Amino acid sequence: MKSRPEAPLPADWFLKARLKFRHLQLFVTLDECRNLHRAAAQLGMSQPAASKLLSDIEGQLGVSLFERHARGVTPNWYGEILIRHARSMFTSLAQAGDELNAFSAGNAGTVSVGTVLAPAVTLLASAVERVHRDSPHLQVNIDVDVSHNLVPRLRDGEFDFAIARIPSALPAGDFVFEEIGEEALCFICRHDHPLARVEAPALSAMRDYPWVLQPTGSLMRQRVEHLFLHFGVAPPERIINTPDIYMALAMVDKSEAITVTTQEVAELLCAQPRFATLPSPEALSVQPYGLISLRERRLSPGAARLMHVLHLMIRDYRADPSKR
Repeated sequence: MKSRPEAPLPADWFLKARLKFRHLQLFVTLDECRNLHRAAAQLGMSQPAASKLLSDIEGQLGVSLFERHARGVTPNWYGEILIRHARSMFTSLAQAGDELNAFSAGNAGTVSVGTVLAPAVTLLASAVERVHRDSPHLQVNIDVDVSHNLVPRLRDGEFDFAIARIPSALPAGDFVFEEIGEEALCFICRHDHPLARVEAPALSAMRDYPWVLQPTGSLMRQRVEHLFLHFGVAPPERIINTPDIYMALAMVDKSEAITVTTQEVAELLCAQPRFATLPSPEALSVQPYGLISLRERRLSPGAARLMHVLHLMIRDYRADPSKR
């Protein structure tokens, strides 16, 4: 089998190759099982039938999709492309079923949104509350994560839109991006932390305590490390790595650890006496986030309604930043 097609595939290649739903199921199941025998059993077919199904489509395409080895199979670049689009198709069909069920039950459908932390607790929470005043049956699914996880999932069809940053590894032209603003950061600790009683604790004093930070390479982690280096202080060394804000808060609550989070989350937490903020020698923020949607994908009515409310709120925030 050749390593690449002899000629570019036509737009209707899947018709000429007689691509079937069963092929898509096999691609995804093989990716999950990495074993032809187990994948065939999971799909209720014999191994020879599964092998023929795979060989037939590879023959039509003129390239191998999976590398065969003694322990099983592994998708190559061509296989990964088809697997990604197969998953996106299954996700879209599942969402179609959910929307059909929602409409038949008198609901208004489902909207799935991925968001970074800061807008989740202010902008998005307020927008959902506003939408539910007129559409109380609209189901909104919200996933909070970092941008480099959210945007690929948006591209794969898991979200209607996202509030995040477009990772540099992805083609920005595939997306529509509307900037909202920077993500302001601050340090928080337990309310009775020794440094909470100090008016302006030095970074050199802060670094001596345990820290709970996002993994190496994350924007928040890089910004904290840059702050320490900028002021001639070595970054903290006693670090617990976690992307989970709940785990970070649990560690801060149970120890003398310090963490960094968004200004919005800090204000929410410090409204109660359990946590306190620690001042930074300079303002901390990371690059702007914004509303992201796929350029070639039409939003469902429910997603379009929520997006419209977000646009109105963003306009108000720009006119009066104190409304954030």
